[in-house]
Amino acid sequence: MKKAWEIEYQLLHESIPVVLTEDEQSWKGIAAFEAMTDLTTKMKWSSNVPGSGAPESVIAGAVQSMENMGYDVRKAEKLLIAGRKAFAEDDLRNLILITCQLWNLFGQLKMIHNHPYHQYKTYESYGQYCKKVDFSLRIPIDCTSFKFRSQMYHGWLAQIVGGAFGTALEGYVTKNIRSAFGEIRDYVRTPNTYNDDITYEIAFLEAYRKYGKKITSKDVALEWVSVVPFGWSAEEIALKNIWAGILPPQSGYFNNPYREWIGAQMRGAICGMLAPGDAKEAARLAFIDGVVSHYNNGVLGEIFNAVLVSLAFTATDVRHLIEQSVAAIPTDSEYYSVVSEALEVCRTGLDWESVWNLIEPRYKTYNWIHSYPNAAAEIVALWFGNGDFEETIHIVGMIGYDVDCNAAQIMTAIGIMNNHVPTKWAVPFKGEIVTYCRGMKRMTVASLTDDTIAAMQKG
Repeated sequence: MKKAWEIEYQLLHESIPVVLTEDEQSWKGIAAFEAMTDLTTKMKWSSNVPGSGAPESVIAGAVQSMENMGYDVRKAEKLLIAGRKAFAEDDLRNLILITCQLWNLFGQLKMIHNHPYHQYKTYESYGQYCKKVDFSLRIPIDCTSFKFRSQMYHGWLAQIVGGAFGTALEGYVTKNIRSAFGEIRDYVRTPNTYNDDITYEIAFLEAYRKYGKKITSKDVALEWVSVVPFGWSAEEIALKNIWAGILPPQSGYFNNPYREWIGAQMRGAICGMLAPGDAKEAARLAFIDGVVSHYNNGVLGEIFNAVLVSLAFTATDVRHLIEQSVAAIPTDSEYYSVVSEALEVCRTGLDWESVWNLIEPRYKTYNWIHSYPNAAAEIVALWFGNGDFEETIHIVGMIGYDVDCNAAQIMTAIGIMNNHVPTKWAVPFKGEIVTYCRGMKRMTVASLTDDTIAAMQKG
């Protein structure tokens, strides 16, 4: 085997000088890099969600998120004002400078020690988490049965349906959704499966197929850079960290202001599907996956959905299923305060909209992509949908916020529990899935089902 110096030495000494024309000198490629840098910088300040066209400013969201996590953001807000001015004036050199200054500042912001965020416990490891949660219940499931395969199939199908349904609605709120579409009880446009959310679940499944229960966060991280060509918010930061040699759990925490947004919560379903009836194992897998791009409450969000889907395989009462999932969250975490409060309001509420009108204002300081308002939205839709596929998807769509993430996760649980997806929702896809995963651009719900079961049984 050749050493690195030998490869380079041979390359140098076998190189024959040539005279290149101007077109052959490769300098023109620099213009493309400049255009890409300019575009990606501008997109941080103003962009539109690909699936729905909703406007967003992820750089403002980053500052907002740091304040949510108890940091003093006054210096960052001054830079934000300057950056918005530079953006409006199309002053790209200054905009790039300000963007870089903001990103450097995120790692230096001072903590506000009396901020409410710091009153709650931080969960950094699975062992630390396990000490606070009782997982005495484990229900054995015959994973070789026809019924189990059917549940897995309908879980995946329901997830595809939920994601496709919600992609057109994300980034909006109830009043504006109703004004545009009325009461939504079907797709608002011709649906497609092209969605970034499932990308990370497929990457996790690929890693699990290789390593089974011995899977590590590093395994998942390396699968990400192999499979996922592009990320946004927390996942973009994590991918950059991983490429730079910063591996989990640091990849999810280091200079990542989005570490408690919805990105981990949106991919908990695969962990539950790989651990049917075993909430503890589902939570363990969710922690392994979550820390690749998230931290603390962001990871707890993935655990919540992983347990929800895991226990859906044996559930008959969706409201009891919600209660079990909430019980899987440590009571001294801020995430627990969110889901337990949402559950309590649902118990005393008359209908989904009156309950949501009480809950939504409590999260007005949080971004619509943050895990908290979306976890509450999941609970409201599940509670008042009460196991009915049509009503659950109707409610989660009408609530708005990060609809594709929410619908994909909770509809997976409903599809598994009911072992059924209504025909009108399934027909448009003809069982096919299109993604932007490297090497897996097209697949079928059936093949994804078989791959999941094979990986689970191997593990």
